[in-house]
Amino acid sequence: METLWSDFLNSEWHDWRGSGRSEDRLEKPAWQERLLSDWQLTAPVPMPAEETLAMRDFRERLHALTVKLAKGGSMDEADWQLLNEQLALDAVSRRLSGEPGAVRLELVPVTEDWRHVRAEIAASFGETLLHGETARIRVCDNPDCRWFFYDDTRNRTKKYCDDKMCGNLMKVRRFRARKKADPPNPKG
Repeated sequence: METLWSDFLNSEWHDWRGSGRSEDRLEKPAWQERLLSDWQLTAPVPMPAEETLAMRDFRERLHALTVKLAKGGSMDEADWQLLNEQLALDAVSRRLSGEPGAVRLELVPVTEDWRHVRAEIAASFGETLLHGETARIRVCDNPDCRWFFYDDTRNRTKKYCDDKMCGNLMKVRRFRARKKADPPNPKG
C-alpha cells in the first residue's frame, strides 16, 4: 500500500539494482509536481529554498523514526513531538459538502503551501499509527533499495517494496549464490 509518508521518504532514491547510485529527488520540480498531483495537494513549485531545508530535516527525522518502528521499536515522547510539530504548522477550516444521505465533512487548508504538505505527511503517518500496526512498517529487504512501505498483506510477510523488481532481483541473487556455492558435478 502506497502512503503519502512512504512516498515522501522514498524521495531519497537508491538504485535497487546495486549500482550504488542515489539521488535526492526532493529538490526536483518534476518530483514535487508528481507528489502534489498524486496526493491532491497544492503548493508552489519549485519548492522555496527554506522549505527545502525544512522538508529535508523532516524527512531525516521521519526516516529515523520509521527505521526504529520497522525494527520493532516503539514511539517515545520525542517521536510524538516530531509529528505534532508538523501537524501544528497547518491551519484548516471545516466545510460540509454533498447532498442528503451523502454528506461529507472536509478539512480545507487555510494556506496551500509546503507547510501544509508537511502537515499532511505527518497526518498520513499518524493515520498509519492509528489504523495500522507499526509492525507492518517495513524497509525493503533489498539492501540496495532501502525503500519504505506498509505491508498490507494478510499474512504480514511482505519483504520487498515491489515483488517484481526487488523481489525478483533478490531471488536471482540467491539462486546465483547457491549455484556458486555448489561444488561442480563431476562427469564421468
